[in-house]
Formats: sequence, C-alpha cells, structure tokens
Amino acid sequence: QEQLVESGGGLVQSGGSLRLSCVASGNIFEAYDMGWYRQAPGAQRELVAIIRSNNSTNYADSVKGRFTISRDNAKNTVYLEMNSLKPEDTAVYYCNADLGVLDYWGKGTLVTVSS
Repeated sequence: QEQLVESGGGLVQSGGSLRLSCVASGNIFEAYDMGWYRQAPGAQRELVAIIRSNNSTNYADSVKGRFTISRDNAKNTVYLEMNSLKPEDTAVYYCNADLGVLDYWGKGTLVTVSS
C-alpha cells in the first residue's frame, strides 16, 4: 500500500507562486506515473499535470506555461511548481500514484488564491 502525503498549500495573492510536494512511502516510486489533480468547490476533480515513469509530462490547458511538474525518484517525491497563480486555481490539490491496476491518492492540500 502506497501512502502519499502532500504539502505546500496555502493562501497566496493572485500572481504569486507556490510549490507543492508529495512524498510517497513505498519503494517502487520510480515505476509510478505521478499526477496532480485538483478539485474546486462544487466542481469535479480534474487532472492538472502528470509525469510518467519515463519522465514525459502532460498539462491541463488551463495551467500550461504556468505550472511545472517534476519528480525526484531518489526522494520519492513529486513536485508541482505553480506560478502566476489565478483565483480560479483555488482548489484542493491531490497527488496520485498510478501503476495501472493500482492507484493511490493523498488527502490533499488546499491552495487559495486571493484576487
């Protein structure tokens, strides 16, 4: 069982930056595709960014050019660097580890962007 713990959320002004981190507990971190998802109040959870085991990445159109996902396999950690934040980025951000037949979720970290 993989445990994921997110950190780095908080309150930031529009135009500001935050870096989210997600640490995984297991010993096969490098095999997972790691993703960041977010869920705003009243909305469905949506994919923000994904970095696969081969380090290829994809981003939601709404965050392209502003957010960067990266991973450090030696530290079992995936990061989400968020720049030029907008009020519409306000959401709970969740980390996901996907191994195909298995996937795991963190409990989330709240990001609030004030206008």
